[in-house]
Amino acid sequence: MRKIGLSLGLLFFALSCKTNPFTGKSTLNFTPNSSLFPTAFQQYDEFLKENKVVTGTADAQMVKKVGQRIARAAERWLNANGYEGYLKDYQWEYNLVRDDQVNAWCMPGGKIVVYTGLLPISQTETGLAVVMGHEVAHALADHGAQRMSAGTLQQIGAVGVAVATSGQSSMAQQAISQAYGLGTQVGVMLPFSRKHETEADAIGVQIMAIAGYDPGEAPKLWQRMKANSGGQAPPEILSTHPSSDSRIKNLTQLVPGARAEARKFGVTSFQ
Repeated sequence: MRKIGLSLGLLFFALSCKTNPFTGKSTLNFTPNSSLFPTAFQQYDEFLKENKVVTGTADAQMVKKVGQRIARAAERWLNANGYEGYLKDYQWEYNLVRDDQVNAWCMPGGKIVVYTGLLPISQTETGLAVVMGHEVAHALADHGAQRMSAGTLQQIGAVGVAVATSGQSSMAQQAISQAYGLGTQVGVMLPFSRKHETEADAIGVQIMAIAGYDPGEAPKLWQRMKANSGGQAPPEILSTHPSSDSRIKNLTQLVPGARAEARKFGVTSFQ
């Protein structure tokens, strides 16, 4: 299984074909925006039709205001760093949806949903900016396309395993297939997802700071998230997300750098 995981990892590297502007690193992404974004926009519209979108309230207006400020800050950073036009295919949209889940999410291309259940935890506009900065970061870094690309390679690997074991007994084939699935999930896909979450945290606090929001709120938000969960979370190694403790520690370390980055754009005080 180690050889299979290594081979898959090498394939990931070989197919990396897009640079993340915030990290300067190549990323696994062979799904073009031209094919991904229209599908994502359609799915987003269908979701809005099937769920209760909150409009006309102070909270709904706050969601749109925060999203717009962070998207503008992202564009300022990208333009200042030589990535003019990077967002030309993005169609930013921010909606508040009535749901008790403590959650928010972003579709590729900039379509964002915040659930009302998150607001008691975010508490303030700045707290909401932590979450929306993180979600905008997922869109900017093409994390959705990367996950799709990784999933495709995982499926290709599964086909390869099936072909390689076709001469063995059905019991052996099943055991090897299950081992492959578990090995690639725990050893490749879950770490891949956690890396995206950590990356979105880092990009998000930087952008929220440029937008004029205090990045020092980020670790405080995750302290509240941890308290709200009551410690009910799977072990980090089996999760798509880093643990709350890991995020609090990481975000605390990122705050000074985010403030320093904001100063380059003339932002010296924060909301």
